[in-house]
Amino acid sequence: MNMLAPLSAVPSASRAPSRVSAHVRQLAEKTLWVMMNPNPETSVQNFTPDIVEEFSALIETLKHSPETFGGLPPSAPAYAVIQSSHPAYFSQGGDLSFFLDCIRRRDAKQLYDYSIGCLDVLHGWSTKFKDSMTTIALVEGRALGGGFELALSADYLVATEGSSFGFPEIMFGLFPCTGAMGLLTQRVSPRVAERMMTNKRIYTARELFDMGIVDEICQDGEGALAVERFVENHAKRRKSRLKVQQARQRFAGLDYEEGVQVVEDWVEVAMQLSPDEIRSMEMLIMMQQSELQAAREDRLAA
Repeated sequence: MNMLAPLSAVPSASRAPSRVSAHVRQLAEKTLWVMMNPNPETSVQNFTPDIVEEFSALIETLKHSPETFGGLPPSAPAYAVIQSSHPAYFSQGGDLSFFLDCIRRRDAKQLYDYSIGCLDVLHGWSTKFKDSMTTIALVEGRALGGGFELALSADYLVATEGSSFGFPEIMFGLFPCTGAMGLLTQRVSPRVAERMMTNKRIYTARELFDMGIVDEICQDGEGALAVERFVENHAKRRKSRLKVQQARQRFAGLDYEEGVQVVEDWVEVAMQLSPDEIRSMEMLIMMQQSELQAAREDRLAA
């Protein structure tokens, strides 16, 4: 196995540890395996501004200089996988503490710039590689908010049996800020997507498989094997499958202009949150912190 982090994500003495790392795995075809790592300061697996920048740099490197990743020719790999190194979360979504800070400082521009960065990552991962590469999301644990959106942006979504998904943003007066509607409606009707974005429900992997949102369910601990099997089967008729993938992109690709409109709407609403909605966001942040503290204590006790 040849391992090499993208140049933009290599830690240095003056840089925090990388939130995004990548290496090449030789499956049926060479596959870039992208790993998301928790925030080293908080242990939360979420989309801070730093990880958004790292994802953006990875996408650009993969598009223009894929040879940067050891073992790849000067063209994109046939497959790329996104996985989380966190034991319980694929991703908790947006950085709520950052949101709260921007709202309190009335800094709509910084909130907008962050959200556009998230949109650029989702749109890039969802659209830039359709002509040559198939992307796979491997979800082991919870995928919430923007984490759910990232999973949906992949061409193929594998989830372990114990995984769960949802959009909790409505709990504090917001809604998914980038591509949820566009990505969900590639798989379900707009009415179903709207209901999922506003009903505060957490869905099991099995429920989403039955709805056609999750593509494959595997046993807990067998996610990597499921990805290997998918790549082996997909590679047998890869040229034809890529053409169908490209047709899907032309027919129902993620619309960037609509995404920008959603970001503008989201920032407008965020800057108008009520005191009660702000308190709900604060409570959710505290719950996340308490959950992480309990997990640390459990690990120490073990």
